[in-house]
Amino acid sequence: MDFSFVQNYLPMYAQAALLTVRIGCFGILAAVLVGIICSMILYFKIPVLQAVATVYIELSRNTPLLVQLFFLYFGLPKIGVRISAEGCAVIGLAFLGGSYMTEAFRSGLESIDRIQTESAGSLGMNAGQTMRYVIFPQALAISVPALVANVIFLIKETSVVSAIALADLMYVAKDLIGLYYQTKEALIMLVAFYLILLLPVSVIGTLVERRLRYAGFGA
Repeated sequence: MDFSFVQNYLPMYAQAALLTVRIGCFGILAAVLVGIICSMILYFKIPVLQAVATVYIELSRNTPLLVQLFFLYFGLPKIGVRISAEGCAVIGLAFLGGSYMTEAFRSGLESIDRIQTESAGSLGMNAGQTMRYVIFPQALAISVPALVANVIFLIKETSVVSAIALADLMYVAKDLIGLYYQTKEALIMLVAFYLILLLPVSVIGTLVERRLRYAGFGA
């Protein structure tokens, strides 16, 4: 193990990790928003929009993120639409993650007994109030394990953004291996940084799930 190599290139990995976190955060937040909107469309069976949401989910889940990134970064400029590499990464992550978030939220919504909607209506709540105060909080709590798994999955998926010339963790590792042939050191630092990014997400998700279970949600 060449510790001098690790010491010299640790700052480069740290900078790449910040880029990975930035892309991941924006992409995941957008994916959550898309997931909430699409799950509501499917839950309420809104005409036309339901078909659009279904087509989007099938297209998103059945095409690799790498293909989506190539379409955004290399394909769109052919029709005059140019987006920065980082913008393409965020959009691609949101496009892919939105479908998985949709399924997570939808499973949570559909697990809530319909009698709760009727009970809320008998108390004078309208559809919006029922969803906001009764249905969605419970559905969100039930969806936490799936949401955490999706967040971890999407952070790991950021490893392919190096294909569009973004200097993320994977890009740095491949670059250093190609330049100096220090494969062991480069890969150990790569694994270490991904663990640093992903372990807190897993731990926090477990704690939130346990807290909600003790509070009576998602039982």
